[in-house]
Parts: sequence; C-alpha cells; structure tokens
Amino acid sequence: MDYAWYGVQKPSIERLQFKVGEKLQAQSILTNSDGRYDYKVTLDADWVFRDLTLHRHDDRRFEVCRGNDGTWSVNKEVRPDLKGAIDIDLAFSPFTNTLPIRRLNLALGFRAEITTAYIDASSFRVVTDPQAYTRTGVDLYLYESLDSDFRRQIRVDGDGFVIDYPGLYSRYPPAGWHRRPDAESNLDKRPEDRATSP
Repeated sequence: MDYAWYGVQKPSIERLQFKVGEKLQAQSILTNSDGRYDYKVTLDADWVFRDLTLHRHDDRRFEVCRGNDGTWSVNKEVRPDLKGAIDIDLAFSPFTNTLPIRRLNLALGFRAEITTAYIDASSFRVVTDPQAYTRTGVDLYLYESLDSDFRRQIRVDGDGFVIDYPGLYSRYPPAGWHRRPDAESNLDKRPEDRATSP
C-alpha cells in the first residue's frame, strides 16, 4: 500500500510504502526545506512499535528500539526515561498517528491517554510526550497534547491512515502549492526521480 502526504504549514512531501506480513513495515522518504529523511518502522501484528531506523540528508543515522519487555534504546543506549511509552511520534510525519489509532482500536466516543516517545528528527532528541486520542466519529479522532493546549480533529481512512490533519498535513497538495516561494521545486517528485535529477 502506498501513501503520500503534503505539508500544509511547512512545505514537505512524504511517500510511504506499507507492507503487511508477519510483521508490519513502513518505509518512507520525506523531503522538506531542511533536506531529505529516509526512515523504516517495524511494528508487531498488534501495531506495537518495535524499531525505527532513520537516515538524514547529512548521512547521520539514528536508531530507536523497544523490546518485548518495554525497554527502550536509542542508538543502542538504554533509555529508562522512556519506560511507559508504547508508540513513537515522529515530529515530521502523520504516519505515526496511525500507530495508536490502530493499536487502541477505540470504540466510538471512547478516549485513551497514552505516552509516546516523541522524536525530533532535526536534533535526534527523544523525549516522552503525553497525549490523548478520542474517537469522535467513524473516521474522526480528536488528538490532544496533554502538556500543551494543542489539539486537532484528525480524519483518517478505513485503515486508520491520516487523510487530513488540519493545518499540518494532507493527502492532497495545499492550494497554491506550486506557487509558494518556499516550496522547493523537487518536493513533489517521486523518490526515484529525485535520485536521478541533476
């Protein structure tokens, strides 16, 4: 299954391939004004996070893992401060909203508070982040940050993948996308096209 998201506030494009097997795997390329990010996420069959590998445009590599016992490590260094987190939250991608949405499988009207391992790709900083999800409609979830006043009503497809994250991400290019002065001309090229462009 292939997915694409466009950044609304900050120009970006992400193209993600999702594979279902004994494990669930996502492989993605995201390009924004900072550069290119390639990442791979592995989940178990219940949508529980197992590992992330992230390559940045400056050749830096970053790994995050969560063991069966709930122990987290970042670049092979054990991180006891992340204990209690189950999901990851990649700052630049709406894909990771799908993890708790699918894992929790909330009934209509139900709410759950969770802790994620929030990952800032620009600094490679990983911290715990308390959040809440409420299923407000068949295809709608209210996302709340529990340590700030940020909240958004997220619309998803039948598989729980984001269609619209108001103000941040959309499956469709924002109005005037190609005319924005801060939108790089190659953001909307496919990854293989970017690789061969001069």
